[in-house]
Amino acid sequence: MQLLPWGGKLTSESLRFFSPIVIWTRFSSSPHNHSVLFSAFKEYYQAWLELMDRSDEETDAFQIALNCEAQHKYLTWRSEKDPGHGVLKRLIGEDLAKNVIREFLFNGVSDLGSKTFLDYFPEYRCEDGKVNEKRSMIGKSFENRPWNARGEFIGDRVKIV
Repeated sequence: MQLLPWGGKLTSESLRFFSPIVIWTRFSSSPHNHSVLFSAFKEYYQAWLELMDRSDEETDAFQIALNCEAQHKYLTWRSEKDPGHGVLKRLIGEDLAKNVIREFLFNGVSDLGSKTFLDYFPEYRCEDGKVNEKRSMIGKSFENRPWNARGEFIGDRVKIV
């Protein structure tokens, strides 16, 4: 946490998709910081590879369907609420930005399921039936890491589902 400090506000809405060991950081650009971040990335990747080697392939059709829906829900959330959308839109235009987000950054959102953003997150529906454009609407933002060293949520009783 000293080398990769918490990166600032993270909405309670986003927390439902993040692991307690997420790297959420901001720091000044320097070769040392780049090295620290790259080392952390390599450690995460190595741990992921080891988990994959030790895991068994899921064969239960019901669990596979649940996993696909959970992944689709995440991709749907990110493709709609990704904070980089505004920057991409200014750089390359609205249509191309949406294409990059849906077909590259969050590839699978069009293939893993048929539910829409409002199917998963009806609280974002405006009176006219469109999606509320606000990036965050519910709960609070966390300025500091909301998990303790054991990975237990320590926020203000915000339910993460």
